[in-house]
Amino acid sequence: MASTLADINSQIKKHDEQIAQLRRQAEELRNQERAGVIEELRKKIGEYGLTAADLKLSGGGPGRKRATSAPSVKAAAKYEGPDGQKWSGGRGRKPRWVTEALAAGKSLSDFEIK
Repeated sequence: MASTLADINSQIKKHDEQIAQLRRQAEELRNQERAGVIEELRKKIGEYGLTAADLKLSGGGPGRKRATSAPSVKAAAKYEGPDGQKWSGGRGRKPRWVTEALAAGKSLSDFEIK
């Protein structure tokens, strides 16, 4: 079977286009699967009240160094739990006692420190 260089180059170009299309499809599927895995992990983390420390996550990848900064100042507590737990009400995840109380129908105003 004799083929010309132009025929071979045409076939290569056609195959390259197919490869690119398959790679796009694979990336799309990976992103869909990844979204499902992330959602599943979020549910489990919430269900078990896991933290980054529990999972031994440092926030950076291998070889990354942490930036040094001034020590953080702890915010004053605005809320107190039934067992004397304190919470500033700041950014980030609510403590378990807060989420459980809210789920039980209480409001944050019930726990305000006066």
